[in-house]
Amino acid sequence: MTDQTFPVPGAELSYEVHEGAGPTVVQLHGLSSSRAGEAAAGFFDWSPVAAAGRRLVRYDARGHGRSTGRAEPADYAWSHLAEDLLALLDAVAPTEAVDAIGVSMGVGTLLHAAVIAPQRFRRLVLVIPPTAWATRTAQGDAYRQMADLAEQHGVDALLRAMSAYPPLPILAEGGWTTAPAPDIAADLVPTVFRGAAATDFPAPEAVASIRQPVLLKPWVGDPGHPVSTSERLEELLPDALLEPMARPDDIRALGGRIADFLR
Repeated sequence: MTDQTFPVPGAELSYEVHEGAGPTVVQLHGLSSSRAGEAAAGFFDWSPVAAAGRRLVRYDARGHGRSTGRAEPADYAWSHLAEDLLALLDAVAPTEAVDAIGVSMGVGTLLHAAVIAPQRFRRLVLVIPPTAWATRTAQGDAYRQMADLAEQHGVDALLRAMSAYPPLPILAEGGWTTAPAPDIAADLVPTVFRGAAATDFPAPEAVASIRQPVLLKPWVGDPGHPVSTSERLEELLPDALLEPMARPDDIRALGGRIADFLR
């Protein structure tokens, strides 16, 4: 595995490449997470994808993890993050259409990227798609409140507020009870959450233009990632397979299921 950086306007992206003989797969994390954050949380395991012989590229979105960023909320809109992704793909996989796995914020990024440059993608896996369209307004209000709390009272106050929420039932049942702290530089937390508050999926008619095979993997019982988003995506996408995760073992089997889908 190699760990490298890649410059994009206003940021440096930190990424890693797990070399393999198979075609490239790129993996995108969710809001406030990172490569290290996913490892700390423990419920997403992408190692079966690499074990299947695929060349796996993982990176920290701007402002997250080991990537840098600036205090511009528009930088963290999913459409802007899609531009970062496409620039990175031009560097790490310039001649091939890649498979892609997006989690939450990563789903929004992938949908925008697939609309902008459909030729860059072969298959898509959308894991826990977040609120979108009709359900996005309330989530945006929550993110703005979180940004205000961090700005006015400090990131520690935000962390205390977040820790007061019980874990999702499916995660608690699986023994994943400790939520990692947001992996965002303290001075960027308000900006990143304001950027997330103001963004959304591409328009439904644009999403309907995506022709790649798509695997939808929501989990149940999470208002921030409602199954209804995946159901709407299944209606719009011409080649989509919806497989909700209702039990902890479904989450544990996710990496292997994705490896099978991408094979």
